Amino acid sequence: MCTHTVKGKIRNSIISIGDHTELADKLAIPGDAIYITDDNLAEIYSEFLADKKTIMVENGEKNKNLTTMDMIYDKLIEMGADRRSFIIGFGGGVVTDIAGFAASTYMRGIKFGFIPTSLLAMVDASIGGKNGVNHRMYKNMIGNINQPEFVLIDSYFLNTLPDDEYINGMAEAIKHLLIADKKGFEHYAENTGSFLDKKGKEISSFLCSQTKIKVDIVNRDERESGERKKLNFGHTFGHAIEKLSGMKHGFAVSTGMVIAAKISHKLGFLSSKDVETIKTTLVKTGLPVNFELPTNKIMETMYKDKKKHGDNIDFIALEQIGKAKIIPMKIEELKELFVEILIN
Repeated sequence: MCTHTVKGKIRNSIISIGDHTELADKLAIPGDAIYITDDNLAEIYSEFLADKKTIMVENGEKNKNLTTMDMIYDKLIEMGADRRSFIIGFGGGVVTDIAGFAASTYMRGIKFGFIPTSLLAMVDASIGGKNGVNHRMYKNMIGNINQPEFVLIDSYFLNTLPDDEYINGMAEAIKHLLIADKKGFEHYAENTGSFLDKKGKEISSFLCSQTKIKVDIVNRDERESGERKKLNFGHTFGHAIEKLSGMKHGFAVSTGMVIAAKISHKLGFLSSKDVETIKTTLVKTGLPVNFELPTNKIMETMYKDKKKHGDNIDFIALEQIGKAKIIPMKIEELKELFVEILIN
């Protein structure tokens, strides 16, 4: 068992990794908690959810919107949910984002927790208090930062996760290593196969170390005014590629990390060998490192990124593997660098 604590401004959030049956008692999960999950997981875990109050949303990123939120509010009202009710998001990153936002806004906020079932949600989406939904084509445009009471992580739930979704989540895990854990990245690069085994001996310690990286960064900067921005490594271009191509989030971030690594080399930080090591490791994981999209379309989409401010954006580069750097720059300057690495 492994435990970390996110020290939020409003409340602390306990991140616990271990057996979900033991942790449920330890975390004192209310017996009348309302579980928000998706239709796919409702079928897979019908036995687990059988005796629980459940609100089911349609599976997929396309349903992470205000229409879904309206449905959830209606269901909560029908159930008689009040300010003492407790919501649990049981699912992947889409579900935890939706459940956290529903709990944060229903009756001006009720308590909630997460039981993530995907690797992406376990190592990234469920930790840090970011909740929200998309607005048309704009990812996570509407939301808030509000910490869950707990995040209960059990690798048991990975057993039913499709392989491509597991690899999808591994992109965010590799990102953590690249920005904050050089030794961890080197170990992963040398032992990639063992990390891709969902039932392997590496998974428990991996989840513990991964969540600690995210927790430590959030504790230093909960509101993303500084260091937490480093978690956006690979996302500046990744979000645009995801939006335009329909790629899974982690797959798009993988291509975004390669672009960011090449730009980091162009800026005089990473060596060309480091860039190749990053690419090779992503390929060994089963992640893409190339894309086929018009440069102007990518830049046009980036201009609408919620993280930009005016004509400027904070680009996340790697000074070296295991150490990220925030570089404020003009979007036009970033475009020039992007075009240069494409030509070269």
